[in-house]
Amino acid sequence: MDPINLIEQVSKCVICEPHLPLGARPVIQFNANARILIAGQAPGIKVHETGKPFNDASGNRLREWLGLSVDEFYDPQKIAILPMGFCYPGKGKSGDLPPRKECAPAWRAQLLAALPNLELTIVLGKYAQAYHLPHTKNRPLTELVKSWREYWPEHLVLPHPSPRNNIWLKKNPWFAQDVLPELAGRVAAILNKEPQ
Repeated sequence: MDPINLIEQVSKCVICEPHLPLGARPVIQFNANARILIAGQAPGIKVHETGKPFNDASGNRLREWLGLSVDEFYDPQKIAILPMGFCYPGKGKSGDLPPRKECAPAWRAQLLAALPNLELTIVLGKYAQAYHLPHTKNRPLTELVKSWREYWPEHLVLPHPSPRNNIWLKKNPWFAQDVLPELAGRVAAILNKEPQ
């Protein structure tokens, strides 16, 4: 399927509608020319309300980590954003519910196949990790982030940029010292390169 038709189909998707407290509103950012993919979990309520991915405190931190301005981050020619679930799944006991299981099997393979220029996939959260790096799915987050060179430079697992992870970030200062400068440098190198 051609990418424009694919995006149109995704935007009309209602497979999970009966299970979604606020109804279906798929939120992705996609263009076949994108060179970097952000593979997250599922939109939060603010993202659902605005229809703009990472339009929250997590997005502010993620843009800072990537060394990108708001305009660069929201340029679909550069950055694709495909969460594991495209719609807000609702609240659970300790935060948002996991992404709906119907979404990835319905859309992910088709969308990834339509991204031929990807050079870096940034993996946020255990559901994205299980999909994009299945051989690592039983490894704890800290161990995965520490061993980032194993799957670098094509993939990088990051802790979620949510303010809820401030404690993790304080306990692991090596992340800001060692990983983030490499990440920002790689992002800049990819985006400043002339298209093939």
